[in-house]
Amino acid sequence: MRYENIKEGRFLERPNRFIAKIEIDGSPQICHVKNTGRCRELLTPGAKVLVQECDSPQRKTKYDLISVWKGERLINMDSAAPNQVFGEWLRACGLFPDAREIKAEKSHGDSRFDFYAAGPSFQAFIEVKGVTLEENGVVRFPDAPTERGLKHLHSLMRCVEEGFQAYAAFVIQMQGARYFEANWDTHPAFGEALRKAAAGGVQVLAWDCRVTEDSLCLNEAVAVRL
Repeated sequence: MRYENIKEGRFLERPNRFIAKIEIDGSPQICHVKNTGRCRELLTPGAKVLVQECDSPQRKTKYDLISVWKGERLINMDSAAPNQVFGEWLRACGLFPDAREIKAEKSHGDSRFDFYAAGPSFQAFIEVKGVTLEENGVVRFPDAPTERGLKHLHSLMRCVEEGFQAYAAFVIQMQGARYFEANWDTHPAFGEALRKAAAGGVQVLAWDCRVTEDSLCLNEAVAVRL
């Protein structure tokens, strides 16, 4: 995926989950934050960021916060991006070479999954999660307790019990991760559920991304530690 109209800025503060104050061209601006996670280790005062200028009269803000440098590493923090880049890769036969049908936002039972794929001998449900939390090359999810994420894991387990394939796909929005694991300190129940899901037949997979100032794409598989 590609972004247009990218500009550099400097993070000032985040009054709430949805907006941030960014200095752009020497002037403070209010930007929409496309990630409602905590992102405290990323959005630090003075951090160099990239924003997308969006010229629309319907918008309350002129800019979207897209990515941030953490040291020398550029991290995409657009929460809509993981589904988009994974969908592009999935439709290019990245996961299922023999897929004949791929649908986004497919409901099953009491859950709606990010993707459904089917081929001659399989039907699969896939839930995608974006990962931005990193420490010494180790990436973790979630960065805040997520009851929604917990529900998705339980629903994926039920899919396996019903004869479907099921995947928990973690898209790491940066390059060069050593391995992925659950964030046990922040949400131990999610870690337990992820471990139980894997033992029950849910495929737990992770990939990093190639991140540039104006693009993002799935890159390489990353080891998963349960």
